[in-house]
Amino acid sequence: MSKKGGKSISFDVMVKFFIRHYDIPTKKDLAYLMTKIDHLETLIKSKSAPGKSKHSAKSAPKRKEFDPASSLTASDMVMKVIKKSGQGADFAEIQVETGFGEKKLRNIIFRLNQTEKIKRKRRGVYIVS
Repeated sequence: MSKKGGKSISFDVMVKFFIRHYDIPTKKDLAYLMTKIDHLETLIKSKSAPGKSKHSAKSAPKRKEFDPASSLTASDMVMKVIKKSGQGADFAEIQVETGFGEKKLRNIIFRLNQTEKIKRKRRGVYIVS
């Protein structure tokens, strides 16, 4: 048997080929990216340094005093609408009063029904338990 006179390929050459062919980042590539990220972080920090802000103190919103009506949760708002209507509130009425989307309102009603805070009077109409 005769041997073929071809040149054997080294393992290192094969690894380099796969790294280049499949765009696998090398240690050198990652080090370069890390230096770029560090540079960007320092730029961001220098731009947002105190005293150099684009916004003045006048444009900052003032803090409102505590308003119990605004501290209501979404479930509390739905409960309030249902309590307000004597004969029970239907889905459309609750949606108009609260301004919630259909999905959010369905989830709230489901949760209130599960916790037995409201009852279903008939299809789409709810009353307080």
